[in-house]
Amino acid sequence: MTPPDTAGIVSVRSPYPFAETVRRLLAGFAEHGIKVFATIDQAAEAAAAGLAMPPTTLIVFGNPRAGTPLMLARPLSGLDLPLKALVTEPVPGEVAVSFNAASYVIRRHSLPPELVGNLEPPERLIANLMSK
Repeated sequence: MTPPDTAGIVSVRSPYPFAETVRRLLAGFAEHGIKVFATIDQAAEAAAAGLAMPPTTLIVFGNPRAGTPLMLARPLSGLDLPLKALVTEPVPGEVAVSFNAASYVIRRHSLPPELVGNLEPPERLIANLMSK
């Protein structure tokens, strides 16, 4: 089997337990005026389907003031917007937050390089929230 292509994906290890990691992200987004559009507990959805899955939560978030210019420049960038952060704990005690790098989204959609500044603040925020 071919390993997955993880180019463009940033994964930040969290020093916090799974639930605390999710809580810190949600609180940090709210504190910085970043709208959370959805929080999906994928492990709970798996359990509802009779399947087992390690703790996994997808947070869909963004800022229309930052994202709209990207979608106006390249409408298909809406496939990657709003942004998403995936919190996982594949091994007990090993929690990570993964997301698409701002530079990857810019490259993927051939967006003007100056628009990377619209996507970098959440990337920095996530890194700061996961540092002790």
